[in-house]
Amino acid sequence: MSLAAHGGMRHFWVEGLLAIALTLCVVTAAYATTVFSPSAAPPEPTYAKVVAQVPPPPPPPEFQFGEPVPGHAVNSPFGLRKMSWEKHGRLHHGVDIAAPAGVKVVAVEDGVIVRSGSSPSYGRFVEVKHAGGLTSFYAHLGRIEKAARAGAPVSAGTVIGRIGSSGISTGPHLHFEIRRGETPLNPVAFMGREFATAEDLPLKSAAYYPKKVRVAQASRPPAGKRQTAVKTDGGRVMASLEVGG
Repeated sequence: MSLAAHGGMRHFWVEGLLAIALTLCVVTAAYATTVFSPSAAPPEPTYAKVVAQVPPPPPPPEFQFGEPVPGHAVNSPFGLRKMSWEKHGRLHHGVDIAAPAGVKVVAVEDGVIVRSGSSPSYGRFVEVKHAGGLTSFYAHLGRIEKAARAGAPVSAGTVIGRIGSSGISTGPHLHFEIRRGETPLNPVAFMGREFATAEDLPLKSAAYYPKKVRVAQASRPPAGKRQTAVKTDGGRVMASLEVGG
């Protein structure tokens, strides 16, 4: 091989090596620009946003029963009862709540007054119709409020009368009933309680009453009624066990 040919071959290899080196430099520079350059940093990772689903508040209860004489307890319950002047027991259709004369009597639930007036036995009374086929009845009132007339709407807590002792009564108290149609229900099952819907009303359990007759005594029997004195071991006349109504 001549020196010229040998020189040409070496020149070819030198150019090839230079070309390869140049290519490697270009690739390295490009890689460094895209991967390591701060201006081309990889995007921040994305995270799925979880939004807490807050359930809607429950609807208000359909029935919210208050107490007809707030702050005063029932002293004669619902059920079979015999007063001292009676020969046989009979169903006490409601409850009695003793309180001083003049104390406010309020509607236990929203409704419409269907009757107000007076009768020989119940004295002054007010009857209120409520949702669910229920009615509430307030008797032996000393006074009926002027606005408590038939057809007038009332809200729970509205004053409809005052405690008294009208009709056949043994003293100042309220005779209070709750009925569904003609069926008397135990008012204690409703007073101070809330029910979400009409289906939750305790209609069956509230209609129940024990078959045992309670014998009640009254310290102030109604005029014209005879009362048998009941004495304690000490010979004293027993105080009133229950208020009649």
